[in-house]
Amino acid sequence: MYKVIEKQSSTEFANLDLALAFAKELNVFVTIQGGEFEIVGVFGVDSVKDGVCPDGVKYDWNKASRIGRVKKER
Repeated sequence: MYKVIEKQSSTEFANLDLALAFAKELNVFVTIQGGEFEIVGVFGVDSVKDGVCPDGVKYDWNKASRIGRVKKER
């Protein structure tokens, strides 16, 4: 049994997949408790669209520009 806790309310689910899907739909900070562990966070906000993170911050990280950087700085 997995419990999704959001503020003062909680909902129970039979498996972790259902609990995660529900947490993604809520799109708020939640705690998922199950068995011997807890998972916390806002689920489903790990995407970059049009170069902008979900919180509005410009995403400009580029792996290609980081290759060999340490050698160049020496």
